[in-house]
Amino acid sequence: MKNARFLLVFSLILLTFSLSSCEAIGDIFKAGAWTAVIGIFLVVLLISFLVRKMRG
Repeated sequence: MKNARFLLVFSLILLTFSLSSCEAIGDIFKAGAWTAVIGIFLVVLLISFLVRKMRG
């Protein structure tokens, strides 16, 4: 279990450093407002899922 948690944390840190937030936001808004709303909703769902998994 500790190994899986370490891998999850490492993956999140790697993802954080590999994506530029300004670039990602610019690409989302180029695609349109509805795409941005759906993208933000999915990110919030993913974060809440990960938080629940780490607590449990």
